[in-house]
Amino acid sequence: MRSCRVALVLLVLALALTGCVTRSPESRMKGLSSGAPKSWSASKAARTGIDRDWIRRFGDAGLVTLVEEAMLNNPDLRVSSERVRRAEAIARLSGTGRKPQLSGQVTGLLQQRRFPGFPIRLDSNTAEVYGASLDVTWEMDLWGRLRASEGAAIAEQQAQLRDHQAARVSLAGQLAKVWFMLGETGEQIILARAALEVREKTVISIRERFGAALEGGLASQLRLAETDLASSRAVLARWEGERARVIRQIELLAGRYPDGSLLNQKGLPKPPEAPPAGLPSELLLRRPDILAAERRYAAAGKNLEAAKLARYPSFTLTGGTGTTTSALEKVLDSRFGIWSLAGGVMQPLVSGGRLRQEERIAGHDEEVALRQLQGIVLRAFGEVEQALVAEKFFASREQSVAESARSAREAAEAAIQDFADGAVDALVLLAAQDRQIQTAFQLVSLRRARLENRINLHLALGGDFKLRAER
Repeated sequence: MRSCRVALVLLVLALALTGCVTRSPESRMKGLSSGAPKSWSASKAARTGIDRDWIRRFGDAGLVTLVEEAMLNNPDLRVSSERVRRAEAIARLSGTGRKPQLSGQVTGLLQQRRFPGFPIRLDSNTAEVYGASLDVTWEMDLWGRLRASEGAAIAEQQAQLRDHQAARVSLAGQLAKVWFMLGETGEQIILARAALEVREKTVISIRERFGAALEGGLASQLRLAETDLASSRAVLARWEGERARVIRQIELLAGRYPDGSLLNQKGLPKPPEAPPAGLPSELLLRRPDILAAERRYAAAGKNLEAAKLARYPSFTLTGGTGTTTSALEKVLDSRFGIWSLAGGVMQPLVSGGRLRQEERIAGHDEEVALRQLQGIVLRAFGEVEQALVAEKFFASREQSVAESARSAREAAEAAIQDFADGAVDALVLLAAQDRQIQTAFQLVSLRRARLENRINLHLALGGDFKLRAER
């Protein structure tokens, strides 16, 4: 009998182990990749590859250090990481339904029974029953319903992993943008202080001329000069306040307490070489938000498959082995052994339309996942095209504004000399100085905008990055 029990358990375990291993659902990107354009409309260059060193390409060691710190300490990214681990646990949990469920128990029963006599005499006896058992239950996944559900969970876990990758890249991009914004505020503050110094000197010069009642020293011109001076003080305060705000924003992204202690002595770097754009079809295979949406589309397909298979009958195999005895000390004695083996079939007959509605819901979920994937793909193409178009014109814009700033500076210098010689009045001087100041501010803002667009291009192309530990 002992051999029968051992054979029973081994049989059930063997049947369970013969089930197919669930694999990740196949990619459903083929239909979308076939409809992708052959090249970008904004750029005919199709150099392939992906720049995984784009954070370092800017040549700013402080930025690299901050990004590495944020990867470890940013709270939102740590939440995303935990979601990945949770999805992995759910995927493993979903696979347990296809495996045998083994349970053991020990029971004890003390029972008293009364036997009526005639006419009123009663008799009774007390019985003790003890038992130990090992039970196995296994649902044979004959049609693949449980395997489909497990495949959906695996695809969802893969989607969560891609979401984490997207969050990681997005965080690096945000940090780089605000870091360059901090560099801009530093340069703008220098310009604002220089402008304030020029305005102060101009007010003194006009006031001296006004006091001496020289030609061009009208009170209105003095008031205009004083107005520009006050405006320059306001501009300086605005940029100093912006710098304090940006510093705290960077500290929050890096996972630090925002106490404003971060220092940045560098200005804006020069834009590095543009990254390889590759082909539009390649974007579908590397951009994490697209890959996450595709995995959710695959998971929805598997959920629909499981909903359809729920209409099929399910087969269950149960078995058990153990002992039963009236003596507790003999509960583990194999001479008092019992065993059982049973199989069952369950076919849904009437469910009030529940199975049909669940199948419809799963079908709608799959359609929603497809439309979301298509929308993300279209948006990704648009982001790349927009960044490429902007990249084409930023260089020429910066060159034109730089020439304008140089001319405005020379005009302001000439106006100062002409004003000192009495050749022009204060209005010409104030206009020339204002143009010089505004074009200088504009050039710095344009340089920062060009760097930000370069970051947008990296993000749009799905550019990941490497940390020191990954090199």
